[in-house]
Amino acid sequence: MAGSGIVEGKKLLITGVLTDASLAFNVARLAQEQGAEVVLTGAGRGIRLTERTARRLPDACDVLPLDVTSPDEISAVRDDLTQRWGRLDGLLHSIGFAPASCLGGNFLNAPWEDVSTAMHISAYSLAGLASPLAPLLAEAKGSVVGLTFDASVAWPFYDWMGVAKAAFESTARYLAKSLGPQGIRVNLVSAGPIRTMAAKSIPGFADFEEAWEARAPLGWDVHDSEPVARSTLALMSDWFGSTTGEILHVDGGYHAIGA
Repeated sequence: MAGSGIVEGKKLLITGVLTDASLAFNVARLAQEQGAEVVLTGAGRGIRLTERTARRLPDACDVLPLDVTSPDEISAVRDDLTQRWGRLDGLLHSIGFAPASCLGGNFLNAPWEDVSTAMHISAYSLAGLASPLAPLLAEAKGSVVGLTFDASVAWPFYDWMGVAKAAFESTARYLAKSLGPQGIRVNLVSAGPIRTMAAKSIPGFADFEEAWEARAPLGWDVHDSEPVARSTLALMSDWFGSTTGEILHVDGGYHAIGA
């Protein structure tokens, strides 16, 4: 696309698109509108849904298979992007999963096998993906952005997913330290609750919605992911060239207000 968008000419890999309600979908849509070239990823049987959703973008784009627990698929994505672009300006990590036993008030009973799955997919995968892609990101002095949900407190029902998010946030800081010498930035966007398929899988999600509407100083619309998408692209742009290891709250100010 012609123009002078905030990510004009950048090459971005966007993970986590499932439907057009996904936070990552609106990041991809806005990125294209702002002049970026985008490739999506999809996992397992859900890749068919990602492919259909990709056709709803302003410019239909390719979807690469990516199971973040599979080193072979990660390597295949790296090899594709090396041939396709030779560099990577931005990576969006929007991947999280916890088995049902890890949510909904079952914190004390969740088995390690399920907890380890949540930790692998929701936390370790940030490093597991960014590290192999580091040479491409270094070539562009690129930006890694991950989406999180405030892990500084314990939430009702969130249980081991909250623990995984805490590990995710810590992983981002260590990645910022490790990748910074290559010119790669690593930041997170801590978003307020948005009604996505992932959110609907969390027992008690409606309670989050009510709390945000009551306490966020700027208000909060659980149907509007545009503020999250804009903030994500800002971190991927050249406007935040000296910012790394940061968690940017896009939550209407909820995080700053006591109960």
